[in-house]
Amino acid sequence: MKIAGIDVGSTTVKAVLAENDVILWQDYQRHHTRQAEKVLEFLNRMEAECGLRPGRDILFLTGSGAGFIAPLVGSKIIQEVVAVAAAVEKLHPDVRFVSEIGGEDMKTIFFTAAPGGHSKQVYMQSACSGGTGTFIEKAAKKLQIGPDELAAMRHTGLSLHKISSKCGIFAEADANTLLKSGVPVSEIIASLFDAVVCQNLATMTKGNTLAPTVLLLGGPNLFFAGLQEAWRHHLMKFWAERGVPLPEGGDAGSLIQVPEQALYYASLGCIEVGRAEAASSPTYAGRDRLRWWIDKGQHEEKAKQGGRALAGDATEMAEFRLRYGDPKRTFGLRAPSFRRRDGPPDAEQAVIIGCDLGSTTSKAVVLSQDSDILFSCYSQSRGNPIEDAQLLMRQIRGAGFHTVGALALTGYGKDLLNDILGADMAVVETVAHAEAARHFFPDVDVICDVGGCDVKIMLLRQGMVVDFRLNSQCSSGNGAFLQGVAERYGVPLEDYAERAFQAKSMPSLAMGCGVFLQSDIVNQQRKGWSCDEIMASLAAVLPVNVWVYAGQLHNLRSIGGKFILQGGTHRNLAVVKAQVDFIRKKAPEAEIFVHPYAGEAGAIGAALCARETLESGSPSRFRGFELIDALDYQSTTSKDTVCHWCACNCQRTFVDVQIPGAEGRPWSKVPAAPGWERVISGNSCPKGMVEDASELRLIKQELEEKRRERPNVADMVRDRAFRQCKATV
Repeated sequence: MKIAGIDVGSTTVKAVLAENDVILWQDYQRHHTRQAEKVLEFLNRMEAECGLRPGRDILFLTGSGAGFIAPLVGSKIIQEVVAVAAAVEKLHPDVRFVSEIGGEDMKTIFFTAAPGGHSKQVYMQSACSGGTGTFIEKAAKKLQIGPDELAAMRHTGLSLHKISSKCGIFAEADANTLLKSGVPVSEIIASLFDAVVCQNLATMTKGNTLAPTVLLLGGPNLFFAGLQEAWRHHLMKFWAERGVPLPEGGDAGSLIQVPEQALYYASLGCIEVGRAEAASSPTYAGRDRLRWWIDKGQHEEKAKQGGRALAGDATEMAEFRLRYGDPKRTFGLRAPSFRRRDGPPDAEQAVIIGCDLGSTTSKAVVLSQDSDILFSCYSQSRGNPIEDAQLLMRQIRGAGFHTVGALALTGYGKDLLNDILGADMAVVETVAHAEAARHFFPDVDVICDVGGCDVKIMLLRQGMVVDFRLNSQCSSGNGAFLQGVAERYGVPLEDYAERAFQAKSMPSLAMGCGVFLQSDIVNQQRKGWSCDEIMASLAAVLPVNVWVYAGQLHNLRSIGGKFILQGGTHRNLAVVKAQVDFIRKKAPEAEIFVHPYAGEAGAIGAALCARETLESGSPSRFRGFELIDALDYQSTTSKDTVCHWCACNCQRTFVDVQIPGAEGRPWSKVPAAPGWERVISGNSCPKGMVEDASELRLIKQELEEKRRERPNVADMVRDRAFRQCKATV
């Protein structure tokens, strides 16, 4: 009799077939949300290659996707932790602690010697992506690191930075901040590995003291060399601090083990449990009902549960494409003079450049002095703000522009690059986007900008911004979340809309936190929903997250009648369709327009703000294309860069850029030779921009002058009110 164990996980399927303690067959593959199809493929192969036979052999399933598949194939379900523990007790009787990290969950098991065997304490985390394999992979994709490169990256010997480990979304935000501060990618990945281990030790051990030997299981622990190094570093330090006695001559390699079969322990545990329960377990029922479920059953179930298609009927879709298929043809433009002017540039004409250095993309536009768009470029971020800026400037110079009258920056990278590029102004993102929208639509009431890592909603009255909502600490409703899901399914971002429009129905996803939304996606894919249907549903839930969850705006009719959608995410027509449907449902009389240059809106707004410099006649601070292209830089983040001006102790990064004539900083704890100019990032207040007391005094003087020029009216009213009360008494 053969026994098969199949672990149907959130991202992969693992299977082992054994007979008389001999493994006959095993495999491990990603299922790309098609869990039932991958299990059927494995069963086909086991029957054809190793003689797995219905009615005779036994099949056990475990994992997050086992629940709906097991009854279809005549299998018994084994709880994941029970399966893993059974395999560990059989193969490693001396192990005292197990950490298994999966794609979207973590499990820890403590083994304590007891009469007749071991007692076990089990802790499991499956409601948050913090500390899981997806936690690492999502951040690596954002940093444009491939799987092979990620597997080889290290932890030992690299500077570490603070990255939130309790939530995958906050970790992405921290990684993005470090990246824009010039921290090397290798150090960010090492910090991610460190954060995963710290998260596991802090939340999954529940205060228990880990005793050797330790076993590390799961794909991330097996594949990522840096993660193994982080475990060994922290566990050896932990044992030294707590005085845990170690075997004589024991080293990290022998006390902290990663077995070659680390991927298959849940499957192997199913087989161990199966041997003990063989007499009472049902036999394998074959593949017919599973095939029926894939071909018909899941579609019948989805028809009962699913909502209407995102695309609607043919007439609705045709009307939508006519109105929104080409944003340049947007109805009702009020600024016809603002146009794109093609043709060879005038090399002597002084132009205005606006750059939007965003979290996931970098954009630049070149405007004439009459505000015509002469050139624009749009590219994915390469992971370093200085290199992103160099790429933009090369493209602008290559297009034939040589004389720059003014340069303005906006986006996450503006503060770092302001002095390096010689920008004339750094424009706050909300100001830039408001300026871009008002220039096209002077009577706009509401601007909704959905970017890669944030959502901005601006409310205007008579052309002035009177209120705004910003969501930059959660991935709910932003473009990076959509992009991450598309990449996970292997769908190019430019194909997202067409794939979503092909879905005939879609599941209902919950509004709110991106982590819980990710869990909801996993639940829906277990039910058989395809990637096209899930992507359609993601687009449909985005407006709810934007307006209700992030913006806290429940009554759209009350905030205005003219809505402008901009930001790179609105280049995705599936998102535009969902936004239009949602806004019309809440405010039927509203006018809804997509900015004709949605992705470049921030850069256009920055350039429009920079016109003031050109019109004033002041010379531009722009350093020149040649100098920017030849920029050499180095970044340092260490104990010597920590800010000690207040209790926050910000872990700053010093970015030194080689610029002719720069004075350098030979007196600094991190010296910079003459010819190098320093930019400081990672600080949370203006004090962090300086290194010594004399510079701090200047900063304080500037702050006091600004307070005198623009006093806090609320403080003045409060002080005057209390003075009057005292006088009366």
